[in-house]
Amino acid sequence: MNNKYFVYALSCGFVFFWIFLLLIIQNPGIVLAQNSSTNGTWIIGSSMPNPRTEVTAVSLNDTLYVIGGFTRDGINTNLVERYNFTSNSWDDGIKPLPIPLHHASATANGGKIFVIGGYYGDWVPSNKLFVYDPITNNWTTGPSMPTSRGSPVSNFVDGKLYVIGGDSNDNSLSNVEVYDPTTKNWTILSPMPTARHHAASAVVDGEIYVIGGRITNSLVNVDIVEKYDPKLDKWISDLSPMPSKRSGIAATSIDGFIYVLGGEQNQDTFNDNERYDPYSDLWSIEQPMPTARHGLGVTSIDDKIFAIGGGPHPGLTVTGQNEIYFLSDK
Repeated sequence: MNNKYFVYALSCGFVFFWIFLLLIIQNPGIVLAQNSSTNGTWIIGSSMPNPRTEVTAVSLNDTLYVIGGFTRDGINTNLVERYNFTSNSWDDGIKPLPIPLHHASATANGGKIFVIGGYYGDWVPSNKLFVYDPITNNWTTGPSMPTSRGSPVSNFVDGKLYVIGGDSNDNSLSNVEVYDPTTKNWTILSPMPTARHHAASAVVDGEIYVIGGRITNSLVNVDIVEKYDPKLDKWISDLSPMPSKRSGIAATSIDGFIYVLGGEQNQDTFNDNERYDPYSDLWSIEQPMPTARHGLGVTSIDDKIFAIGGGPHPGLTVTGQNEIYFLSDK
């Protein structure tokens, strides 16, 4: 074992040393990142075979799916690739989306993946709902959403799909719509107080948190945090802002904490990894991503956060980078 791994063993502790050693032995494509902290450690997994940006990502059955986006030539793609962390390998045998989409949103429920919104063609906002069944490896088309939009956020709460915000023809949206897979009906709900797109969202204790984003198409980023209670159809806005103003971000929740990663502004991309505690309404700074980027896919499995793809520079740039954050202090 070389000095780099020994340093990580000391910094991460005895238990994490054996976890990482086992991963390295079984998966030679995985290497340790150059930085670690008491809050967590990044490792580098096998790169996504087809580098893309403005993707959406979701985890299902302990695997993750990276869906749609732009290729390096700026072409919309319907590509879907699946990553298995245990084997550190990618599977491109997943049936593609029915249409190419970028800036879509995806979430999972009941063993299926739901992809909603995004842009197709020449930046045409979509109201399409596509549902993927991994057992049959097939997509079906659900009832169209009332509002066509790109760059929304979406989450399942109590078996219903909530779609919030987004952009339509250069107009920031505050629209909130919910889809019930049982009745196959859409319902319009109370709008979000701050219209925005390119935001991030996550669910904690049945409430949806919408974080950051931008309010215009000129990269006017915001640090706003707003919470939606589906049971009351009510919004709360007086929450602590995110430490940095970012858009083109992605988020996931683990054990009641929300982690917000990446983003962009006019001249730069962010490698920020900031954690929000909804119970104390406080933010903390986590170990930054090794690679700054926007338009990335973020999802989690157990105590691991996966940050995949995206653009390392503002505008149309792509990467297949697959960085995995191990939490050691939750």
